Amino acid sequence: MTGFDELYREAVTAAVKDDMEALTKSDYDTHSLDCLLNPKAHPPVVRLGECNCGDDKCTNVCFYNALSRDEDGNVKVLDNCIGCGDCIEACESHNLVEIKEVVPIFELIKKETPIYALIAPAYLSQFGADMTPGRLRSAFKMLGFAGLIEVALFADILTLKEALEFDAAIQKEEDFVLTSCCCPLWIGMIEKVYAQLTPHIPPSVSPMVASGRAVKKLHPDAKTVFIGPCIAKKAEARQADIADAVDYVLTFKEMADIFDAAGINPNTLEEDLRDHSSAAGRIYARTGGVSKAVADTVERIAPDRKLPVKARQANGVPECKALLKEIMQGHIDANFIEGMGCVGGCVGGPRIIIDKDQGTKNVNEYAAHTEEKTPVDNPFVFEMLRRLGFESTESLLKKQNMFIRNFDKRQ
Repeated sequence: MTGFDELYREAVTAAVKDDMEALTKSDYDTHSLDCLLNPKAHPPVVRLGECNCGDDKCTNVCFYNALSRDEDGNVKVLDNCIGCGDCIEACESHNLVEIKEVVPIFELIKKETPIYALIAPAYLSQFGADMTPGRLRSAFKMLGFAGLIEVALFADILTLKEALEFDAAIQKEEDFVLTSCCCPLWIGMIEKVYAQLTPHIPPSVSPMVASGRAVKKLHPDAKTVFIGPCIAKKAEARQADIADAVDYVLTFKEMADIFDAAGINPNTLEEDLRDHSSAAGRIYARTGGVSKAVADTVERIAPDRKLPVKARQANGVPECKALLKEIMQGHIDANFIEGMGCVGGCVGGPRIIIDKDQGTKNVNEYAAHTEEKTPVDNPFVFEMLRRLGFESTESLLKKQNMFIRNFDKRQ
């Protein structure tokens, strides 16, 4: 019987070339095939075969308690799976894989549904050393996408929102906030394990969700596809309170497979230049980026503030756990606390293509080349807010708007 990896490669080729009949071979495992054809019917992580791992290595590795055993002793992925991917790495049988969402995307393209790609800030040079944002935009249009949106623009908007919230909320030395909203592992860790700290999370959606909602408000018939280095984004996109924003999620590696199947090399295409983000939004991709973005923006909007941003970062899940334990014990030495579930931040995600150190370098250089250093300096931020119906920056603080997430209702 054909293995899943081979089946996946054939499915990508069939989807890109609009030849789905090629997947009707009788030797394909029906469960594996259904995972590719109907990914939304399955959890973010799926088991393909019998579990032969001993000592519960798969189930015990999950910090979020999202794995159990069924009546036959096989691993069962529960609805609270956050998509961290630790079980995939731990599975000795190699029978746990993240769900792949390529096929339904190209089914929509075939139907001429307008689809917008939302590209994570960590994308710099992931698809080749000579790849520029403009060339990547051209590549997506060749595939049939209606357009490419840099999620960094919406990281800008959320940076401005969090800076305004910080200025309003941090009035005493003991006050603090827990961010970053962009990392589902960090947010999930607080919600599921350290729930007492949830009131300290700024009520913001992630930049991925913000960009998806914005596209759909401006183009109501559109579908959205997020592309990034993170498996956990596949789970985040399905969460009930934000499932309206992003229809499908692909990793950088899945996107590279699509380019290969289509015979597209983004490095050789003409430029389609429409860069809209500031340095602040672009550095969200690396550890410390959110802290610096918000700190710079707070200084810009409130230069005489007596309590400036005093940041501390946790880099990777072990550091995140240790830092949250410190906070629970009352050891708080910062007022802006940033956690990133992957070492290095998003540039160190599980499905990156280039080394995280090179990714960090690329992100920093990209940020350095923009004239706009904070969202306050970025005219595209205010133009986007105007188009979305925000009459002022202060309206970002309203209790009900498209960038707000109510964590209390999720408990």
